[in-house]
Amino acid sequence: EVQLVESGGALVQPGGSLRLSCAASGFTFDDYAIGWFRQAPGKEREGILCTSRRDRDTYPGDSVKGRFTISSDSAKNTVYLQIDSLRPEDTASYYCAAGWSATSACIARVPDPNWYTFWGQGTQVTVYS
Repeated sequence: EVQLVESGGALVQPGGSLRLSCAASGFTFDDYAIGWFRQAPGKEREGILCTSRRDRDTYPGDSVKGRFTISSDSAKNTVYLQIDSLRPEDTASYYCAAGWSATSACIARVPDPNWYTFWGQGTQVTVYS
């Protein structure tokens, strides 16, 4: 059974940092791209970053998008999303998802949600002042 379990969401003050985790199981980790997405109330889902072995081999370099950094530990089948300098507008439910890496699921760390097959239940990040 495929499972994606997010954790690490919290209630934090602006300027703080969080590291979200996505623990994956039930599939071959290196064959899939893992993407992070978020959705705030009343807003559309937004892709943040993604990673896969295939993408890192094709596009070596930083896995950073502004205040967001994605990393992975294949030994633990876990992908992390570091969020720094948190702002109230970062308040959202954060989801990780898995998509077959041979598709366009993750290109240059940019996730295309249309290619993601499996989704986690989400973890809530609330930034309050």
